[in-house]
Amino acid sequence: MFVLGNLIYSVARLFDIVITLLYWIIIIRALVSWVNPDPFNPIVQFLQRTTEPILAPIRKAFRMQFWAIDISPIIAVFALIFLQSFLVRSLMDLASRLK
Repeated sequence: MFVLGNLIYSVARLFDIVITLLYWIIIIRALVSWVNPDPFNPIVQFLQRTTEPILAPIRKAFRMQFWAIDISPIIAVFALIFLQSFLVRSLMDLASRLK
């Protein structure tokens, strides 16, 4: 059973790292958007390609077109914090019980 526990722990750590990276990429994109970046810059393109699949459904679900400020990054960050708190900790607890 300890092998399964180690596998689940490794998956939980991987989720933790991916969620943390997405968290920081979304924050960086939000900060960069305040300075009117060059859309042809490779870094800006990377940030948009990486975060748009997360932010577009949030914008669509909450219909934020009438607001002056886009709050989809805030909602995405809260969702990622929830996922990190719930999913990763649940997997780590499960892995510790299997050891």
